[in-house]
Amino acid sequence: MNLAFAQARAWLGLCALLAAGGLLAGALPSAALDWQPSLAASEPWRAWSAAWVHWSLLHLLANLAGCAVLGALGLSARLGTPWALAWFATWPLTQWGLLLLPTSAGPLHHFGGLSGVLHAGVAVATVALLQRPGRDRHIGLAIAAGLIAKLWLEQAWTGPALREVAGWDIAVVPFSHFSGAVAGGLCGLVAGWRSRGEQVNK
Repeated sequence: MNLAFAQARAWLGLCALLAAGGLLAGALPSAALDWQPSLAASEPWRAWSAAWVHWSLLHLLANLAGCAVLGALGLSARLGTPWALAWFATWPLTQWGLLLLPTSAGPLHHFGGLSGVLHAGVAVATVALLQRPGRDRHIGLAIAAGLIAKLWLEQAWTGPALREVAGWDIAVVPFSHFSGAVAGGLCGLVAGWRSRGEQVNK
């Protein structure tokens, strides 16, 4: 376990940073932190701070649980620093991806929450597992199938940007999940390519 913790230290640190930011951001006005497309160029730091904004206690608790699950996945899969860096890179990319929302989806003036970045983390972890043999690859295939099925069912690229979903006390933005998953897949592939290159050069 100590070896696994040492290998996954950066991944676990990122999980902790995302969770801690979500807990602390509640003390600040959401309008100072949330993602606002009109401010994307003049206040680019919102691409990071928006992940810490939550619109209800249920929203926050669900995303904190997601951080815990991803932490456990990273620990069990021993996801090292290259994978943590890939996930970190998806953090702003997930929000910037919201700029690609189809115009037919209607306006999205404000956005906040960790769910998109968490989907990115799942995608990065999936790419890492798929590059390994045996049991890890099978787990990666199962996670990939679940993620793809979830994104397909949400149909984020059609319909309105904001959706009312049973069981939630806020409107959900499925396109953030799609954006995060795509960013995670791409950044994960880059991390895997770099890792293979380094192994070849050794």
